[in-house]
Amino acid sequence: MHAAVRLIAEGGPGAATASAVARATGAPSGSVYHRFPSSGDLLAAAWLRPLRRFQDEFLAVLAGEADPIAAGVAAARQVVQWSADHPDDAALLARYGRSDFIRSDSSASVRAEADALDDRLNRALADYLAGFRAADRDRVRLAVVDGPLALVRRGLGAGGPDAATVDLAAEAARRLLAPSGPPVEMIDSI
Repeated sequence: MHAAVRLIAEGGPGAATASAVARATGAPSGSVYHRFPSSGDLLAAAWLRPLRRFQDEFLAVLAGEADPIAAGVAAARQVVQWSADHPDDAALLARYGRSDFIRSDSSASVRAEADALDDRLNRALADYLAGFRAADRDRVRLAVVDGPLALVRRGLGAGGPDAATVDLAAEAARRLLAPSGPPVEMIDSI
């Protein structure tokens, strides 16, 4: 699957054909067709694998701290660090979206897996955001998701984010997550 991800990172989703993957791996094209019954499933697998790996790590970090601010800072840092550690996967996830890989010729099981990953991420983010006042949630999402992703995208042109960018993501998140009013527990008790 790494060959397909590399082909996509270099030439876009259309570059990861079964024959191109077979050439890149030195495997017979028949073995690629055997493993992936359609080109849609090959593309989907190239996207789902890094997406699953990223989500596994990101969601563990997001849920790993009792303090939501510490969790958010750690999660922002993790987005950029994961991208530095996995530049091809990061390029694929940052440049393309679900509609580029989950197509009408993707199998039902592939579409179900994509739906399950979407649901898992949406539930986890909703649970995390619930720890903040409604008025602060856009700022929190910027700190934990949108800002780090923008730093990743900016760093991709230079070969990927570096250690300074990882630190910048954490510092930006820390500043954006600083309390701007009474804690949510105080609001709920009023």
